[in-house]
Amino acid sequence: MTTATTRRGERRISPVFVGIAAVTAVTGWATWTGFAEQPGIAVFLFVTAAWIVSLCLHEYAHARTALHSGDITVGAKGYLTLNPLKYTHALLSIVLPVLFVIMGGIGLPGGAVFIERSRIRGRWRHSLISAAGPLTNVLFAAVCTAPFWLHTLDGVPRDFRYALAFLALLQVTAAILNFLPVPGLDGYGVIEPWLSYQVKRQVEPFAPFGLLFVFALLWVPSINSVFFDAIDAILRGLGIDGFSRACGYELYRFWRGAPEICTISP
Repeated sequence: MTTATTRRGERRISPVFVGIAAVTAVTGWATWTGFAEQPGIAVFLFVTAAWIVSLCLHEYAHARTALHSGDITVGAKGYLTLNPLKYTHALLSIVLPVLFVIMGGIGLPGGAVFIERSRIRGRWRHSLISAAGPLTNVLFAAVCTAPFWLHTLDGVPRDFRYALAFLALLQVTAAILNFLPVPGLDGYGVIEPWLSYQVKRQVEPFAPFGLLFVFALLWVPSINSVFFDAIDAILRGLGIDGFSRACGYELYRFWRGAPEICTISP
């Protein structure tokens, strides 16, 4: 197996990731129990930590799939330890996505780990490596929304329900943005192996600006409306109403103070 070529230490989970996961667990418990005097702070820490966990898993999925596809260098680069500090673009992978969540409540796709594509044979493997990251966001969204579409919300505290709704919004947004077939995003990585050499040569110079192009398009009111209508339709299909998402976002921005309607138990 390919993993036999990696050292045990290269696959050991990083204490940094363990710490982030611990923060997620503790603040999730505080949100569930209402332990914190200001629930918004607990929601903020819980959602932010869980979002970073999902970013780590996103990049890990890329790296792990690449490892099994032939790139044995990912272990030495630290990608298999789930340590966000080991990513090629820590700013794009962690800092900017977290800032976008704080400022605008949108799940910004993270940067990519560096995969040595020349070591990988077969177009399907290349496509799967690119798809593995956003598929992790899809799985994370499924977990967050499970209590809603399984109709098991009885007994789930209000604030925790709102936090899950907002976290699900971030995951669905990240998955859809990542799957767009735009150069520089994972969606383009999925289809790139199937394009002609001439097309890839023409598109390559635009890859660094793909994400900026997407966000520029989202400033166009008609495109913005279509995009967020699609997000809304998906989340409603999963049983998450707009009120729960909005209250989750308002609780997350604890420094602004959540509207009274979001702090009254149903």
